[in-house]
Amino acid sequence: MTDDTTLVRRSRYAVAAVFCVHGSVTGSFATRVPWIQEHAGLSAGQLGIALAFPALGAALMMPMAARVTHRFGTRNALRGLLALWTLALILPSFAPNLLLLCAALFVYGGTSGMADVAMNALGVEVEHRLNKSIMSGLHGMWSLGALFGAAVGTVAAHSELSAQVHHVAAAIVLTVIGAVVCQFVLNIHPDDDEEPPARFALPPRSALLIGAVGFCAVFAEGASLDWSAVYLRDVLDSTAGVAAGATTGFALTMAIARITGDAVVDRFGAVRTVRWSGVIATAGGVLVVIAPVPAVAMLGFGLVGIGIAVVVPLAFAAAGRTGTNASQAIAGVATITYASGLVAPSIIGGIAQASNLTVSFMVVTLLTVALAVFAPVLRTKPRVRA
Repeated sequence: MTDDTTLVRRSRYAVAAVFCVHGSVTGSFATRVPWIQEHAGLSAGQLGIALAFPALGAALMMPMAARVTHRFGTRNALRGLLALWTLALILPSFAPNLLLLCAALFVYGGTSGMADVAMNALGVEVEHRLNKSIMSGLHGMWSLGALFGAAVGTVAAHSELSAQVHHVAAAIVLTVIGAVVCQFVLNIHPDDDEEPPARFALPPRSALLIGAVGFCAVFAEGASLDWSAVYLRDVLDSTAGVAAGATTGFALTMAIARITGDAVVDRFGAVRTVRWSGVIATAGGVLVVIAPVPAVAMLGFGLVGIGIAVVVPLAFAAAGRTGTNASQAIAGVATITYASGLVAPSIIGGIAQASNLTVSFMVVTLLTVALAVFAPVLRTKPRVRA
């Protein structure tokens, strides 16, 4: 019993490191998008087209993660998928034109999505064996990894280091770290008589409802990350520095809330946590909409970040406890949330074009209300282990 407990606890820290590595790749890429755009000679519109391909690749490839995990076991599958993701970081910076960049970003998104499903499924399994919440903290480690990758990327950009050199070096380092930490995750294989999951099976209906809750949270996240600075500048006439601080504050409050969120979930349960998270996020949205000065809006965006921080981790945890295949259910929820992150910025922009940004964030506030109303869909029966 003691050996099993030690193994599971060791796996928890290893999976946390995997989340950090995964986030570091995202942060490393995001800071060098301007360099990649210039290298490929793209206009703003062409870059927008290219940046839709990671989400497309993820949506199409994520359902395959369950089959890969079934075929190779959790440890080998995660090791291989994570390595594909870290090495895919190299591809975009070498693309000389729009067509090849779209292809590179499709691969980049596809490998990201499959690794994302595998590591979340394993995180749910570890959480189940520990019998306490860890998913919020795991996603907090992803946020820290993204911040770290972005910090290194910012230094590389200011040093005028090419994205090609930067990404090759980062990919090598992250691939090695990923391979090492994957040695310590749980190695789970299916029973000999267990049928492999279908390549592109639809998720169970319960996962669709859970995905809808995740959709609302990710929509609010995408809208706040991409439009908070613009909101302060255009609506409240703030300076560029203050406007940028709203985005930074939002990201930091999310990361902190995720890292500390597991204790809250263990104390109050997933449903009550998400219900009150929706209330907090709604209060933040209201402050943003009625803010007379930038400081009030910044407080509002911070409350939105706190309110939505734990929703997606809890949605993945709930999905992993539905149906007979955790990876398949998580892939369904992840696909819905990826789609939300893709469409949110453009929908906010479209509403703002038709009316104004204040109306756009009224819509965001209504979606945070939905978190409080539909929180009970995250109440699932514990999985029964053989």
